[in-house]
Amino acid sequence: MTDRHEFETVSSKTIYDGAILALRLDQVAMPGGRVVEREVVEHHGAVAVAALDADDKLVLIDQYRHPVATRLLELPAGLIDVPDEDPLAAAKRELAEETGLAAGRWSVLVDVVLSPGFTDEALRVYLAEDLTTTDQPEPENEEADLRVVRMSLDDAAAAAFRGEITNATAVAGILALVSARASGIEPRPADAPWPGRPTTFANRKAEQA
Repeated sequence: MTDRHEFETVSSKTIYDGAILALRLDQVAMPGGRVVEREVVEHHGAVAVAALDADDKLVLIDQYRHPVATRLLELPAGLIDVPDEDPLAAAKRELAEETGLAAGRWSVLVDVVLSPGFTDEALRVYLAEDLTTTDQPEPENEEADLRVVRMSLDDAAAAAFRGEITNATAVAGILALVSARASGIEPRPADAPWPGRPTTFANRKAEQA
Protein backbone atom coordinates (compact mmCIF):
# COMPACT_ATOMS: atom_id res chain seq x y z
CA MET A 1 0.00 0.00 0.00
CA THR A 2 1.15 3.53 -0.78
CA ASP A 3 1.43 6.14 1.93
CA ARG A 4 -1.80 8.01 2.60
CA HIS A 5 -2.06 11.79 2.65
CA GLU A 6 -2.02 13.56 6.03
CA PHE A 7 -4.86 16.09 6.08
CA GLU A 8 -3.15 18.76 8.18
CA THR A 9 -5.18 21.65 9.60
CA VAL A 10 -3.15 24.69 8.59
CA SER A 11 -5.25 27.21 10.52
CA SER A 12 -8.54 27.37 12.38
CA LYS A 13 -10.98 30.15 13.29
CA THR A 14 -14.12 30.05 15.45
CA ILE A 15 -17.06 31.81 13.79
CA TYR A 16 -19.80 31.07 16.31
CA ASP A 17 -19.76 29.70 19.84
CA GLY A 18 -23.23 28.89 21.17
CA ALA A 19 -24.85 26.94 23.97
CA ILE A 20 -24.89 23.53 22.28
CA LEU A 21 -22.60 23.94 19.28
CA ALA A 22 -19.79 25.98 17.76
CA LEU A 23 -18.97 26.70 14.12
CA ARG A 24 -15.33 26.55 13.14
CA LEU A 25 -13.58 27.34 9.84
CA ASP A 26 -10.52 25.18 9.19
CA GLN A 27 -7.97 25.53 6.43
CA VAL A 28 -7.00 21.97 5.48
CA ALA A 29 -4.11 20.77 3.28
CA MET A 30 -5.37 18.56 0.45
CA PRO A 31 -3.51 16.04 -1.74
CA GLY A 32 -1.59 17.91 -4.43
CA GLY A 33 -0.79 20.87 -2.21
CA ARG A 34 -4.07 22.83 -2.27
CA VAL A 35 -5.41 24.31 0.97
CA VAL A 36 -9.19 24.43 1.18
CA GLU A 37 -11.71 25.70 3.71
CA ARG A 38 -13.89 23.28 5.67
CA GLU A 39 -16.77 24.32 7.93
CA VAL A 40 -16.95 22.21 11.08
CA VAL A 41 -19.81 22.18 13.57
CA GLU A 42 -18.50 21.19 16.99
CA HIS A 43 -21.04 19.38 19.14
CA HIS A 44 -21.19 17.45 22.36
CA GLY A 45 -20.97 13.70 22.22
CA ALA A 46 -24.24 11.96 23.02
CA VAL A 47 -25.68 8.67 24.23
CA ALA A 48 -28.91 6.85 23.46
CA VAL A 49 -30.55 3.79 24.98
CA ALA A 50 -32.31 0.89 23.30
CA ALA A 51 -34.19 -0.36 26.36
CA LEU A 52 -36.04 -3.69 26.24
CA ASP A 53 -38.66 -4.49 28.86
CA ALA A 54 -39.71 -7.88 30.26
CA ASP A 55 -42.11 -8.37 27.34
CA ASP A 56 -39.25 -7.76 24.89
CA LYS A 57 -40.75 -4.42 23.87
CA LEU A 58 -38.60 -1.45 22.96
CA VAL A 59 -39.07 1.71 25.02
CA LEU A 60 -39.33 4.76 22.75
CA ILE A 61 -40.16 8.38 23.43
CA ASP A 62 -42.41 10.63 21.36
CA GLN A 63 -40.82 14.08 21.60
CA TYR A 64 -41.19 17.45 19.86
CA ARG A 65 -38.12 18.60 17.92
CA HIS A 66 -38.20 22.28 17.02
CA PRO A 67 -35.71 22.29 14.09
CA VAL A 68 -38.00 19.93 12.16
CA ALA A 69 -41.18 21.29 13.81
CA THR A 70 -42.67 17.89 14.56
CA ARG A 71 -42.77 15.11 17.14
CA LEU A 72 -40.45 12.17 16.49
CA LEU A 73 -40.28 8.65 17.84
CA GLU A 74 -36.82 8.32 19.34
CA LEU A 75 -34.68 6.31 21.70
CA PRO A 76 -34.14 7.96 25.10
CA ALA A 77 -31.00 10.04 24.58
CA GLY A 78 -29.00 13.02 25.75
CA LEU A 79 -25.75 14.94 25.57
CA ILE A 80 -22.47 14.24 27.32
CA ASP A 81 -21.74 17.85 28.21
CA VAL A 82 -19.00 17.32 30.80
CA PRO A 83 -15.54 16.47 29.35
CA ASP A 84 -14.77 13.60 31.72
CA GLU A 85 -18.32 12.27 32.18
CA ASP A 86 -18.66 8.50 31.87
CA PRO A 87 -20.89 7.76 28.84
CA LEU A 88 -22.59 4.88 30.66
CA ALA A 89 -23.45 7.15 33.59
CA ALA A 90 -24.91 9.64 31.10
CA ALA A 91 -26.99 6.90 29.50
CA LYS A 92 -28.36 5.80 32.88
CA ARG A 93 -29.23 9.41 33.70
CA GLU A 94 -31.05 9.98 30.41
CA LEU A 95 -33.03 6.75 30.68
CA ALA A 96 -34.20 7.72 34.17
CA GLU A 97 -34.98 11.33 33.26
CA GLU A 98 -36.97 10.55 30.13
CA THR A 99 -38.71 7.29 31.05
CA GLY A 100 -38.45 6.76 34.82
CA LEU A 101 -36.61 3.48 34.21
CA ALA A 102 -33.34 1.89 35.32
CA ALA A 103 -31.65 -1.20 33.89
CA GLY A 104 -29.84 -4.09 35.51
CA ARG A 105 -27.88 -5.06 32.41
CA TRP A 106 -26.03 -2.77 30.02
CA SER A 107 -23.98 -3.28 26.86
CA VAL A 108 -22.80 -1.25 23.87
CA LEU A 109 -24.95 -1.77 20.81
CA VAL A 110 -23.42 0.55 18.19
CA ASP A 111 -21.40 3.75 17.78
CA VAL A 112 -22.53 6.25 15.16
CA VAL A 113 -20.82 9.26 13.54
CA LEU A 114 -23.96 11.19 12.69
CA SER A 115 -22.97 13.51 9.82
CA PRO A 116 -19.19 13.57 9.32
CA GLY A 117 -19.40 15.83 6.27
CA PHE A 118 -19.79 18.87 8.52
CA THR A 119 -19.88 17.94 12.21
CA ASP A 120 -17.83 15.98 14.74
CA GLU A 121 -21.02 14.85 16.51
CA ALA A 122 -20.92 11.19 17.47
CA LEU A 123 -23.20 9.03 19.55
CA ARG A 124 -23.08 5.72 21.39
CA VAL A 125 -26.20 3.55 21.57
CA TYR A 126 -26.46 1.27 24.59
CA LEU A 127 -28.63 -1.79 25.00
CA ALA A 128 -30.40 -1.77 28.38
CA GLU A 129 -32.19 -4.83 29.77
CA ASP A 130 -33.75 -6.02 33.06
CA LEU A 131 -35.72 -2.80 33.44
CA THR A 132 -37.15 -1.50 36.71
CA THR A 133 -38.84 1.76 37.68
CA THR A 134 -36.79 4.49 39.33
CA ASP A 135 -37.11 8.10 40.46
CA GLN A 136 -37.78 10.51 37.61
CA PRO A 137 -37.06 14.25 37.87
CA GLU A 138 -39.84 16.72 37.10
CA PRO A 139 -39.71 17.26 33.31
CA GLU A 140 -39.13 20.68 31.78
CA ASN A 141 -39.56 22.33 28.37
CA GLU A 142 -40.02 19.80 25.53
CA GLU A 143 -39.72 16.89 27.96
CA ALA A 144 -42.87 18.09 29.76
CA ASP A 145 -44.75 17.04 26.59
CA LEU A 146 -42.83 13.78 26.14
CA ARG A 147 -44.77 10.52 25.81
CA VAL A 148 -43.33 7.02 26.38
CA VAL A 149 -44.24 4.45 23.74
CA ARG A 150 -43.51 0.71 23.84
CA MET A 151 -43.54 -1.48 20.76
CA SER A 152 -42.10 -4.79 19.69
CA LEU A 153 -38.72 -4.71 18.00
CA ASP A 154 -40.27 -6.07 14.79
CA ASP A 155 -42.88 -3.31 14.81
CA ALA A 156 -40.21 -0.68 15.44
CA ALA A 157 -38.11 -1.98 12.54
CA ALA A 158 -41.17 -2.01 10.29
CA ALA A 159 -41.97 1.57 11.33
CA ALA A 160 -38.45 2.60 10.37
CA PHE A 161 -38.79 1.00 6.94
CA ARG A 162 -42.17 2.69 6.46
CA GLY A 163 -40.61 6.07 7.23
CA GLU A 164 -42.55 6.46 10.47
CA ILE A 165 -39.38 6.39 12.60
CA THR A 166 -36.89 8.75 10.97
CA ASN A 167 -34.65 9.86 13.83
CA ALA A 168 -31.18 8.70 12.73
CA THR A 169 -30.19 7.45 16.15
CA ALA A 170 -33.38 5.45 16.55
CA VAL A 171 -33.09 3.91 13.09
CA ALA A 172 -29.45 2.96 13.73
CA GLY A 173 -30.18 1.49 17.15
CA ILE A 174 -33.28 -0.44 16.09
CA LEU A 175 -31.71 -1.96 12.99
CA ALA A 176 -28.45 -2.71 14.80
CA LEU A 177 -30.37 -4.63 17.47
CA VAL A 178 -32.40 -6.52 14.84
CA SER A 179 -29.19 -7.40 12.99
CA ALA A 180 -27.35 -8.46 16.14
CA ARG A 181 -30.16 -10.81 17.11
CA ALA A 182 -30.47 -12.30 13.63
CA SER A 183 -26.73 -12.93 13.31
CA GLY A 184 -26.01 -13.90 16.91
CA ILE A 185 -23.56 -11.03 17.43
CA GLU A 186 -22.91 -10.28 21.10
CA PRO A 187 -22.92 -6.56 21.97
CA ARG A 188 -19.72 -5.09 23.38
CA PRO A 189 -19.25 -4.62 27.14
CA ALA A 190 -20.76 -1.44 28.58
CA ASP A 191 -17.28 -0.03 29.28
CA ALA A 192 -15.90 -0.70 25.77
CA PRO A 193 -13.46 1.96 24.51
CA TRP A 194 -14.97 4.78 22.45
CA PRO A 195 -12.08 6.36 20.53
CA GLY A 196 -14.42 8.44 18.34
CA ARG A 197 -16.12 10.25 21.21
CA PRO A 198 -16.04 14.01 20.48
CA THR A 199 -14.58 16.20 23.22
CA THR A 200 -13.63 19.46 21.47
CA PHE A 201 -16.84 21.35 22.28
CA ALA A 202 -17.09 20.07 25.86
CA ASN A 203 -13.48 21.07 26.46
CA ARG A 204 -14.18 24.50 24.97
CA LYS A 205 -17.07 25.06 27.36
CA ALA A 206 -15.06 23.79 30.33
CA GLU A 207 -12.29 26.28 29.56
CA GLN A 208 -14.81 29.13 29.31
CA ALA A 209 -16.33 28.19 32.65
